Amino acid sequence: MIERVCVVGAGTIGSLFAGHLAQVVEVCVLTRRPEHARALNERGLRVTGRSGLESRVAATADASELPPFELGILCCKGTDLDAAATSLEGRSGPALMTVQNGLGAEEVVRRHGDWPLISAITFMSGTRRSDTEVEYILDTETWLGPYGNTPFALVQEAEALIVSTGLRARAFEDLRPAQWSKLVFNATVNGVAALTGLPHDFRYASENGPADLGALVHALMEEGKAVARAAGQGLADDPWEMNVHATRRGSAHYPSMLEDVEARRPTEVESINGALVREAERLGVEVPLQRSLYALVAGREASYR
Repeated sequence: MIERVCVVGAGTIGSLFAGHLAQVVEVCVLTRRPEHARALNERGLRVTGRSGLESRVAATADASELPPFELGILCCKGTDLDAAATSLEGRSGPALMTVQNGLGAEEVVRRHGDWPLISAITFMSGTRRSDTEVEYILDTETWLGPYGNTPFALVQEAEALIVSTGLRARAFEDLRPAQWSKLVFNATVNGVAALTGLPHDFRYASENGPADLGALVHALMEEGKAVARAAGQGLADDPWEMNVHATRRGSAHYPSMLEDVEARRPTEVESINGALVREAERLGVEVPLQRSLYALVAGREASYR
């Protein structure tokens, strides 16, 4: 049974998982900054918005101080994943769940240990208000699936645990179609947001005129879908329909890549846009729009790095 969980990374998604899970199991949090860990230990973690929770967690910035746990949820950005997995080397027993955007997170973690791995992608989102408070905005699902030889029963146990907290989750025996749906969606929406500075709202689905943003978004997603087909992957959901549905929820969402460029932080452009373009090259699929988007986002990041 999963009774102790470690959340690695206490940004928006990590805080949402930690705050909800701490209502039903013991939760420890591995932070990047010591002062962040101190704040969590002193004041706890508050979740507002769609949930109203006050949670106590045990936090540390030193992986050697982590207590034993049965499930580790890796919520750090893809740019920090290798360092996070390195910090867990030598720790036996737990299963690890990757919750990164893009492709290849599982391979990064596998290089550092023979843990049972659960692949996951999440559609929930929020806004980090401080080191100890996060606002829960989109109450959408987290999708989970086994990686390698991980038993599906373990995935189902993780799903049940997440659902027991009030969050939404769904287990898949094969997560790859869902991963590709999210990859095409993310590469497009994150990339366009990073360049335009616009949150994800009605403009991303508007196709009434030639200058409407939705026309470009739709064309970018069609290129991404062509790569998925060439890779032999079906799609769990149509990325364009995912986009249209999200824009109708009534509240604009700030994609993570937009938050990164506004804060002048490293983005996940390589593991999201770069991964899609590299797969297209490998498969011989022409994606001129996605290639341009990738180059422009990488260029914007280079301008402040």
